[in-house]
Amino acid sequence: MRVPPGLSRLLLAARGWGRLGAMSRYSTEQRGRPNSPDYRLYFKNADGKYISPFHDIPLFAGPKEDKEIPAKRSKTTGSEVLFNMVVEMPRWTNAKMEIATEEPLNPIKHDTKKGKLRYVANIFPHKGYIWNYGALPQTWEDPNHTDNLTGCCGDNDPIDVCEIGSKVRSFGEIVQVKVLGVLGLIDEGETDWKIIAISADDPEAQKIHDIDDVKKHKPGYLEATIDWFQLYKVPDGKPENHFAFNGEFKNKDFAVEIVKSTHEHWKALLHKKVDGGAIKCTNILVSGSPFCCSEEDARSIVQSAPAFMNGDPVSPEVDSWYFFPK
Repeated sequence: MRVPPGLSRLLLAARGWGRLGAMSRYSTEQRGRPNSPDYRLYFKNADGKYISPFHDIPLFAGPKEDKEIPAKRSKTTGSEVLFNMVVEMPRWTNAKMEIATEEPLNPIKHDTKKGKLRYVANIFPHKGYIWNYGALPQTWEDPNHTDNLTGCCGDNDPIDVCEIGSKVRSFGEIVQVKVLGVLGLIDEGETDWKIIAISADDPEAQKIHDIDDVKKHKPGYLEATIDWFQLYKVPDGKPENHFAFNGEFKNKDFAVEIVKSTHEHWKALLHKKVDGGAIKCTNILVSGSPFCCSEEDARSIVQSAPAFMNGDPVSPEVDSWYFFPK
């Protein structure tokens, strides 16, 4: 059976063999079959309790993340605030994995459309995702809130992150990142912020602190990011995407304010101050949330999912390259 790109990293992370640091506080458990609609990746904390990566992993990185109450104070490196990132798609991979916001405990699943697994196209000269791509936990882009900056409502998901460090991260890994800036993508009429960040343990993290530093030390990366997001849906027959601010990347301070805003929307969601629709808010650690469940209930949710088994082969079409005129 053909082993798809990134599957070895997926298996290592899913067995809880993540890198030292933030990932060592968390482990993962696979259910179902990789490369199939029933595949799920559930999360555990250091105490072995099943948790939600959407709700129970703190937004702000701190030394006590494995305790009952998520850390309220953020960890800093000098003046840098660090955030936790959940890696959904490692760099160079194609499978569109995402936090299942409408399922209890919000495992990561393989996204589908019309019953088919979704894979991002390779648009020349790119291969799959050109960053480690994922989300910031404890954030939510409220679909009922019109963003004053973009004039569009949120996309009903945690805020997305493009981690630009030198390492190819693992599927399901929790990485502590520095926010550097943000791109305002307008995706089918919805606000879909893309946070630009770098892992705090990256060799270049000490010299990259803001969006202008990315332009200096990684020339061409931001231009490639615009190109990628503008075209990635075109192979599926959709039009090119558009951007707020004419595609201008906003700086670190602007980005951090966006993150804080989505964190406030998430808090309102978890304390039932807004209607979350089909969003599942099941959690075990969020103090005062009416959606808290017991450890036993969380375990039952995971055990009700299909047992892990060998995955299905990936279609060779996933490796196809697409060419578009500039």
